[in-house]
Amino acid sequence: MLENETLKQLRQRKSVRVWADRPVSQEVRQALLESAFEAPTAGNQMLYTILEVTDPELKARLAETCDHQPFIATAPVVLVFLADCQRWYDAYKEAGCQPRLPGPGDLMLAASDALIAAQNTVVAAQSMGLGSCYIGDVLEQCETHRQLLGLPDYVMPAAMVVYGYPTQQQLERKKPARFRQQWVVCQNRYHRNTPEQLREMFACQARDAQKQEWDFDSYVQAFCQRKYNSDFSREMSRSCGEYWKVFLEGLKRE
Repeated sequence: MLENETLKQLRQRKSVRVWADRPVSQEVRQALLESAFEAPTAGNQMLYTILEVTDPELKARLAETCDHQPFIATAPVVLVFLADCQRWYDAYKEAGCQPRLPGPGDLMLAASDALIAAQNTVVAAQSMGLGSCYIGDVLEQCETHRQLLGLPDYVMPAAMVVYGYPTQQQLERKKPARFRQQWVVCQNRYHRNTPEQLREMFACQARDAQKQEWDFDSYVQAFCQRKYNSDFSREMSRSCGEYWKVFLEGLKRE
């Protein structure tokens, strides 16, 4: 297997949810932000805004609104990556253009920009000994988060990431096994797995995770109930739909 320091750190990186009692310096914070700015971006537009949440009360509120996760409130660094279609729209109007209203394609492109920038910070954090964790639940409670974060119509939170130095227990915790490459990489065209292949895909993951007792039906049913059919997952879809409606309205008016 090809090995260098970057590849090694990518393999070692895992989500961290318990922080050591160690502050993150301003120099490290600045390095995180600068790493985001170096990310690939569509047309060099940087279709994102990064909110650095430093207000303890706001962090505590987000810990509750993002599916009741207390470790968010105690994270030394909290960044919200916003898909931002507002900035360029305002610039077009200021320059005397007659811009169309932002549509779904603009939102998807901005979300990609924001997530690529976020992942750059996650890689940078790992290189500096910081742990990190994505918080997808910032997509929940659209109305509340719009108010809390002061979001205009054409801005949507794509992700929140929290950072801090991991405890020893977190460093030693085993990284969850991923699906094997054969089930994730297709050549040229999408391949839909057969029922037999689906069962083998999950069985391989269970073996890689060294699970001694494992059953496909029981595992997938429990996961579906805990995640896919959960209240927070349904709320996330509803909330994303509320953001999406604004951009669909722009499309309808064209």
